[in-house]
Amino acid sequence: MIEGSCCCGAIKFQLASEPSMMGTCHCSRCRKAGASAIVFVKKEELTWIRGKDQVVLYQPEAPYKYGRCFCKICGTSLGEILSGEDSFPIAANALDTETGLKNQFHEFVSEKPAWYEICDDAPQSEGHPP
Repeated sequence: MIEGSCCCGAIKFQLASEPSMMGTCHCSRCRKAGASAIVFVKKEELTWIRGKDQVVLYQPEAPYKYGRCFCKICGTSLGEILSGEDSFPIAANALDTETGLKNQFHEFVSEKPAWYEICDDAPQSEGHPP
């Protein structure tokens, strides 16, 4: 069982199994949301313990389509945890339990700031990976 939460503890959830993969998004939106390291989870694996009502969704204007979720009390970034999709990314920083995952890809490296150096050999894509 993988546990996750926000910084203030108002939100707590569990994953029945380890996320399927981990990656790093370097787009300006993920960086600003504090959620560049993401893990992909299956909807049926997520169980809310408490605080689903404390999650707020920021819905961007077109052309962007993916909303970002945050704790409305402390601001912890939660990725797309309210997504209706079968599989979706959540911020790796929200996980409390150690996983065996390592970074498997870097996306939107074309938007990576010059001050950040990629220090692993995971595949890199200019946009979403193929």
